[in-house]
Amino acid sequence: MISRREFLQASVAASAILGASGTGRWGRLAAQQRLMTQDDLLNMEAVGNVTLIHITDIHAQLKPIYFREPQINLGVGEVNGLPPHVTGADFLDLYNIQPGSPEAYALTYADFEALAAQYGRLGGLDRAATVINHIRSERPGALLLDGGDTWQGSLTALRTNGGDMVRAMNALGVDAMTAHWEFTLGIDRVTEIVESELNFPFLGANIFDSMWDEPAYEPYRMFEQNGVNIAVIGQAFPYMPIANPGWMFPDLSFGIREARVAEMVEEVRGAGAEVVVLLSHNGFDVDRKLAGRVPGIDVILTGHTHDALPEPVIVGNTLVIATGSHGKFVSRLDLDVRDGGVQGYGYRLIPIFSDVIAPDADMAALIDAERAPYEAELGEVLGQTANTLYRRGNFNGTWDDLLCQAMLEERDADIALSPGFRWGTSVPAGQDITKEDLFSATAMSYPNCYRTEMTGEFLHVIMEDVADNLFNTDPYYQQGGDMVRVGGMGYRIDISQPQGSRISDMTLLRTGELLDPAATYTVAGWASVNEGTEGPPIWEVAEAYIRRMGTVDIPPNQSVIVTGG
Repeated sequence: MISRREFLQASVAASAILGASGTGRWGRLAAQQRLMTQDDLLNMEAVGNVTLIHITDIHAQLKPIYFREPQINLGVGEVNGLPPHVTGADFLDLYNIQPGSPEAYALTYADFEALAAQYGRLGGLDRAATVINHIRSERPGALLLDGGDTWQGSLTALRTNGGDMVRAMNALGVDAMTAHWEFTLGIDRVTEIVESELNFPFLGANIFDSMWDEPAYEPYRMFEQNGVNIAVIGQAFPYMPIANPGWMFPDLSFGIREARVAEMVEEVRGAGAEVVVLLSHNGFDVDRKLAGRVPGIDVILTGHTHDALPEPVIVGNTLVIATGSHGKFVSRLDLDVRDGGVQGYGYRLIPIFSDVIAPDADMAALIDAERAPYEAELGEVLGQTANTLYRRGNFNGTWDDLLCQAMLEERDADIALSPGFRWGTSVPAGQDITKEDLFSATAMSYPNCYRTEMTGEFLHVIMEDVADNLFNTDPYYQQGGDMVRVGGMGYRIDISQPQGSRISDMTLLRTGELLDPAATYTVAGWASVNEGTEGPPIWEVAEAYIRRMGTVDIPPNQSVIVTGG
């Protein structure tokens, strides 16, 4: 009888996520249904003499996970309808992917529950290690580059202050990284890790000492591979003090610093770089704009927005690579470098199907050792879910609907606000909710759940401000995550309108009445960037609610009406 592992090896490998070098559509492989092995899945026809391996936005997920891709991912202005702002059936059509196939499951939300039951979990750093070691065996000297958001996002990372992930990435053999959520560990901890624990460079050309206006971190690192000089420039998340608490890193300034990027490109070219790589946490649309404005960048390995695309997006002479999040994918990019420049490429986005790819024994042992002190806590069952819990989407996610409902009831509030974070794993319908699941959606260093009073007018200002961070037509002004999630209140949003005119019909759901701008409402929320915020951590509030409910039932959220997209 064929095993589940053998079935997945056959079906996944037969439709391996492969972007052919410049040939476009890759779904044709789905027709080649035959029993294949792990080696068939990993093998790729080599191109050229340089290989880059990209991982990003792992958010401290050491073990295989479920992760539902977004149903709504809207683009505005010039990028409306362009990848990555294509989802579901439209995404499958764009890339010629067969519905119900392994790659459809990995890359879209379509039929998530049924396909999750069929294909299982993705990710796991022990499986990623197997893939990376295989690539390195074929391409000695291949560079492994980490786009950041690595040290935060799980119970174990919270308990070890990022130490578990630092040790794992050291063992994985990362060659360089950049950062975002790393700084929410606090500047003292970041300094300790960078100076004493990390075995590879921590790059950030756009991070400056705010007092002296001098570079705070190494801006780039030069590498050599098969006689080719490669420059890797680090670009950390540019809006740290806006999106995250500035008091945690008070002496640093960030920013896109386009002129600085151009200066670094010119500098490394002058130093003999034949390939220039921007290891970026800007977000996809920011990097697409940057690629069109700064010449001389061969590759941008983008991160932050958690997009997974099976083919590069080409802007001028720049390849923009998007490798997804939570360890679901590893990207391999081969470059043919001759005559002082890149002449061709080969690319594969490799899905880390945990039932297909065998775990690397050494990495598996390290992960088990890191988790061992917390194993009982990680596996503690809090309740069950009647619906799939997921986070990603521009406006709603059932995880945040759950958190909002918990705040409404446990904190006795009229309205609840949950930030539009993109990180957080999924729990398929009918499964237990464990403490590990809850912390994967809440584990961070400023989790306090506040309870305060806000006027209707102030709530409108907040909503408009967050909407502009997401839907400003200039990507350089898109400074946050997804839209703030709201419980107890409905609203209408027209994303085509300018700031101040997008949000209307703000309605208190328990009464059905429009919010009065002059009236005061009790509001609960969490993850305030303000120092000294008081209240219990959000995971305590959510745990109390889940335990009290036993089985949580989060119906589809129909309180947000979206137009203009």
